[in-house]
Amino acid sequence: MKKTWWKESVVYQIYPRSFCDSNGDGIGDLQGIISKLDYLKELRIDVIWLSPVYRSPNDDNGYDISDYEDIMEEFGTMEDFDELLKEAHNRGIKIVMDLVVNHSSDEHAWFMESRKDRENPKRDFYIWRKGRKLNEVSPEEQACLSSDVVEYKGEKLLPPNNWGSYFSGSAWVFDEKTGEFYLHLFSKKQPDLNWENEAVRKEVFEMMSRWCEKGIDGFRMDVISLISKPKGLPNQPIPKGAVYGDSGAACANGPKVHTYLQEMNEKVLSRYDIMTVGETAGVTLEEAKRYANSEGTELNMVFQFEHMDLDGSKKYGFKWATEKMPLVPLKKNLAKWQNGLHNLAWNSLYLCNHDQPRIVSRLGEESGVLRERSAKCIATFLHMMQGTPYIYQGEELGMVNYPFSALSEFRDLESINAFSELTEKLHLSMEELFPLIAHKSRDNARTPMQWDDTKEAGFTSGKPWIAVNPNYKEINAKEELGRADSVFHYY
Repeated sequence: MKKTWWKESVVYQIYPRSFCDSNGDGIGDLQGIISKLDYLKELRIDVIWLSPVYRSPNDDNGYDISDYEDIMEEFGTMEDFDELLKEAHNRGIKIVMDLVVNHSSDEHAWFMESRKDRENPKRDFYIWRKGRKLNEVSPEEQACLSSDVVEYKGEKLLPPNNWGSYFSGSAWVFDEKTGEFYLHLFSKKQPDLNWENEAVRKEVFEMMSRWCEKGIDGFRMDVISLISKPKGLPNQPIPKGAVYGDSGAACANGPKVHTYLQEMNEKVLSRYDIMTVGETAGVTLEEAKRYANSEGTELNMVFQFEHMDLDGSKKYGFKWATEKMPLVPLKKNLAKWQNGLHNLAWNSLYLCNHDQPRIVSRLGEESGVLRERSAKCIATFLHMMQGTPYIYQGEELGMVNYPFSALSEFRDLESINAFSELTEKLHLSMEELFPLIAHKSRDNARTPMQWDDTKEAGFTSGKPWIAVNPNYKEINAKEELGRADSVFHYY
């Protein structure tokens, strides 16, 4: 295989909101990241993957973008970003941006224009459809979607299809002003962009080019396998334990996704010495070979999720569970991807990120000497496979899940919505559901980075936006930097 810098790099993901707060407002920021670059240099990482720092109303922690070319005020300014880029490059560290273009925020200028009226030039930047008359839908589907009925001009309407959102509820929102529904695979404030529209692709590609000209070193592409929707947007089978059809299965690896990515590669990616990795839910080995082929016509790597789905609930058929990740199936799955992509495409190696619980809690032991041994074992097998390893902030310390005890402690939209929907629709009690969601919640990865044993773990001088794990006095960077046999020094 051709020798390239991203094949020989270790990537470190930073979730800015939870990394380091420089001004005491309880929210991590760009100056906080700058202050820790020497720490990252000592860790010997090569690339920072920066979760979204764009302007956003922050409905989904920055993955709802209202301006792709400005910085979220809580994180700083574009001048701060330029300083981060310069200081990282001075230390030999590259910066990869999170690219979120399956959807935007509903507060983006494009969507605000799109929803003004049906004739607006930006209307087709998003996916709008008329509703279905209630009396034209089967009784079975009426029963499933009873809570989604809307009345408009004397008629009762259901959403255009039975798709559910990843964040619970229908994937459609009715807009009273124009009398149509818009599609959102994620939050209601994250309407899906219409990639069929050439003008959308042109805007996205030009925006990407401007970031590349600024000097960034690549893109991690959020849910990029979902950008091409199936023709006609047909109803989907309803999975076990669900209320709605599986929109993810409907859209994953859609009919034109490779065409769109080849166009992106031709017009943007191939013109710069950058690294690209796509988050590709539902990807198979054969599809991965197309996304990340060695000829480089689309992306460099993909994130696949098969190994991340091994510890879902067998009883209920969804991700929420307390089971440990099974070791033998994990080994078989990783071997499958190692062998399947060998000499054909390049693997991305990861076990934790901002959307997953802490891997030590998931696979190993959480306390005492076994926690450190678990963390070191995990580091060993991650780095000894072929591919580019990705580690998530705190993974190098062996950080573990937060001991949630009340619903009020959660900040994650997915977790909060799951409580509401699953108690109502599946009649699960809070006692049954709480330990499942507490174990798998994305908030486990989003608690603040534990820098030292002072108040709030040295993350902030104020009140953190989400609580610090109470084990910070035992697990923190300062302690591990000073101990030769620590997890940090093992990494």
